[in-house]
Amino acid sequence: MPTIDAARLLKDLRDLARIGAYKTGVHRPTYSADDMTARHWFATRLTEAGLQPEIDGIGNVIGRSATPGPKLLLGSHLETQPHAGWLDGALGVIYGLEVARALGPAFGQAIEVGAWADEEGHFGNFLGSRSFVRGIDEVEIARTVSRHDGTRLADALAHAGLAGRPRAWLDPARYRGYLEAHIEQGDELDTAGLRLGVVTSIVGIWQYMIRFEGVQNHAGTTRMAIRKDAGVALVRLTAAIEANFPQVAGPRSVWTTGRILLEPGAPSIVPGGAEMLFQFRDASPARLVAMERALEALVANANAGPCSVTLTNVSRSTPMLMDAGFQDALERAAERNAPGMHIRMPSGAGHDAQVFAERLPAAMLFVPSIGGISHHHAEDTRDKDLVLGCQVLADAAAEILGG
Repeated sequence: MPTIDAARLLKDLRDLARIGAYKTGVHRPTYSADDMTARHWFATRLTEAGLQPEIDGIGNVIGRSATPGPKLLLGSHLETQPHAGWLDGALGVIYGLEVARALGPAFGQAIEVGAWADEEGHFGNFLGSRSFVRGIDEVEIARTVSRHDGTRLADALAHAGLAGRPRAWLDPARYRGYLEAHIEQGDELDTAGLRLGVVTSIVGIWQYMIRFEGVQNHAGTTRMAIRKDAGVALVRLTAAIEANFPQVAGPRSVWTTGRILLEPGAPSIVPGGAEMLFQFRDASPARLVAMERALEALVANANAGPCSVTLTNVSRSTPMLMDAGFQDALERAAERNAPGMHIRMPSGAGHDAQVFAERLPAAMLFVPSIGGISHHHAEDTRDKDLVLGCQVLADAAAEILGG
């Protein structure tokens, strides 16, 4: 089996973390100057590894092999959440690079590596991997804006120097499959003292905008009996969700109200409008449907109150099972390198692997997140686990390729 270079791996991870460094983490939003610096930095590393890099029109960085024969594709993403961690996405990209170097000529340069743009959803869910796997059209690019500051995607691409470049497409016949490594982002491995997780499935994420319309009025003179307070209506609905969702949720279902806005948002004004961004996640399609029906019923009940409430679906991602054969290869590699220190587990977060699984056999490997912290600058993983995870990924890749 191949042997990775642990010192080289850790150096690459830390060199990448300096681009957009923020406290102990990284702030590298999609198509920002730091994000593009990271993409060009990674393209240089791919060249040094003997691959032929391209940065396509959506920002994907793909390291191609010139040798014939089927390839194994590895990857993840380079951009980060705002003021977040140094390993989310970066780990899988650098693992792919190190596995390509470790297998190298012995496997006929059969590893290709991708860094997929905007997995974090600054402009849209899985923008880069969707572009590569399914294709996206100019209509979507024209209507898409940043979820953070309203910047048009077309303008961001132009500012990043990507406008006019062709967008790469997946040729499924070229690949045996897709592997992605990632930090767990939860605390299951860390709490149990385990070192590796072989992912069985990736959750679907269903997101909604819930809008409340009341009557804006004076906070001192409007009697409580006649108020139509959109803020109160919002709070009551969130309380109803918390009270009722456990009755329809599964053991791993989660739900989150991630943003609340009150209009006009002044202390002496009864809010006339309010909105909340709400999402729930589960790996079971039937469970997701049940949760949506429960939400619709709660919104209908809320409409019986003094304010009107509208529910709009923003996005739905499809839960995806990981390839059974690839899971087995990862588990065997884990057992060879860390006997008894691994489990099979679902992913509660979305990943590019679920997009690739639509067209290719795909699987994922997790390493522990210390304290379960992610999407925060305190995100971290022990060096020994970073090294172990990459070695296991390299072993599994070699087995899949017939080594």
